[in-house]
Amino acid sequence: MPNQQLTDRPQVRPPSAHSPELAAVIAQIAEDAVRRRAAGGGRPDLALALVRAHRLGAVRVPTELGGGGYTKREFYELVIRLGQADPDVPHILRVHWGFTEDRIRLRHHDRDGQWLADIVGGVIFGGSNTELNDRTVGVRDFETRLTPDGDGYRLSGRKFYSTGSLYADILRIGVNDPDGEQVVAVFPADRAGVELLDDWDGFGQAETGSGTTVLTEVRVEADEVIPFDPGAGGRPRQSQPQLLLHAIAAGILRSVADDAAALLRSRRRTFSWAVSETPTSDPQLLEIIGNLVSAAFVAESTVLAAADAQDRAAAFAFAHGEVDESLEEHASLLAAKTKVGVEGLALKAAGDLFAVSGASATRASAHLDRHWRNLRTLFSHNPTPYKARSIGDHFVNGTSLPLNGFF
Repeated sequence: MPNQQLTDRPQVRPPSAHSPELAAVIAQIAEDAVRRRAAGGGRPDLALALVRAHRLGAVRVPTELGGGGYTKREFYELVIRLGQADPDVPHILRVHWGFTEDRIRLRHHDRDGQWLADIVGGVIFGGSNTELNDRTVGVRDFETRLTPDGDGYRLSGRKFYSTGSLYADILRIGVNDPDGEQVVAVFPADRAGVELLDDWDGFGQAETGSGTTVLTEVRVEADEVIPFDPGAGGRPRQSQPQLLLHAIAAGILRSVADDAAALLRSRRRTFSWAVSETPTSDPQLLEIIGNLVSAAFVAESTVLAAADAQDRAAAFAFAHGEVDESLEEHASLLAAKTKVGVEGLALKAAGDLFAVSGASATRASAHLDRHWRNLRTLFSHNPTPYKARSIGDHFVNGTSLPLNGFF
């Protein structure tokens, strides 16, 4: 059952999308990220406490259900701002926001109403599908399986890339049922038999909790198991988890531009062969800044264009209780184009940042390498060549995009 201490909290609504309250929360998250970097790292526990207290996990829940009622565009604007403040934070919430989206779009399960109430109450969901084995990524065959146990089940297995699970109250785990069908088990993170290992050792997105979840004979009730595909009348593509990564990248590019400008303003000397004695008036260096600012604008604008397509798909699903496949595929196509179009631009910008300063910018204490490392980690989700090939096949031959949540 959900943690009653969490779900019984007083009713608090998320701040509106353009409110001073939201700006203040994001500023606090950014300040905490700076503090933690200066201290050598550490978990963003303060940020997650702010997310809970201000119900940022419920921004997409309709206002009539106690949520923020954000449009998709407003939601992605929030993700971009959080990505600029601390890219680990929106990444931690990726599973949570995806689970929330399924609940509000296609409310077919008896538990959906309670889970939405939990989300409005500040509960955070985490979880994982992926396992480290030799099976093809994206197939529906897991080693983590439910076995019958009275009127419920027992669950054993080992998951990796458990993004957000270290900070979560409830886990959403992709598993196979006794018949071999893929389903989702949803249960409290502190249930007996659950072990969350803080063993993510990636060189970017370091505090996302993307490590191992060990499940040993975990009790799962019958009503805690839901279909993997919650849609009626077709499988939803749910391109949100993919586009969210690139919204974070757009936020990082804002930070790249900010840090480059700060570096340039802080320079007190230049080279004898520079075209200007003052770095801030050097046209070559100003051109670099202009390119970085433009890269951030292009990434953000592309993400928001794809967000508008998701808005249309989500509005139809919410109104009709089923998906419109053409709208879903178009949203998925724009999310894929965003990845292919933004990746090279962003990685180049993270390298060009160093061109506005001398060798001092490469000092570890400056932490400027974090931008490239975080971007490279984000873009390593779903290889770009496969995306580009699918887009090309769709454009030339009219071939449908892969119907898979990993795409």
